[in-house]
Amino acid sequence: MVTDSHAAQFAVQLALGFLERVWGPQHELDAIDELMTEDYSIVSGGTLIEGRNAFKEWVREFQRVLPQARTVNQEIFANATGDLVVSRWICTGSNNGIFGLPPDGRLVSFTGISIWKVRDQRLSECWVERSALELYKELSALA
Repeated sequence: MVTDSHAAQFAVQLALGFLERVWGPQHELDAIDELMTEDYSIVSGGTLIEGRNAFKEWVREFQRVLPQARTVNQEIFANATGDLVVSRWICTGSNNGIFGLPPDGRLVSFTGISIWKVRDQRLSECWVERSALELYKELSALA
């Protein structure tokens, strides 16, 4: 296996940049055009979103139902060739109808893991697992 520490470092910085710019306080949706391939795809919560524009709309809707959404990296690493990067993170925001539940403005928090493929110096694919069921149970019990 050929390793390239620069490629691994680049992959880590690419993912951290995505988390900070898109899921940070500024919510820079236009950064998606810069950081993702045009054919970007993501599987999140068992749902496949295909294409950078579709992903941008998905993020916009997610940020609508979870205002002030912010995702903070807890741990991140890339494989030796820099074509795979993994982040364990925590997302917080205000409930504005997440999961179709009544909006109550309550602060919510959940954890997740994202695994990205990197191609042509951009994020090209992602798989996300998150603690959505636990959050749903918590919110629906109080609704």
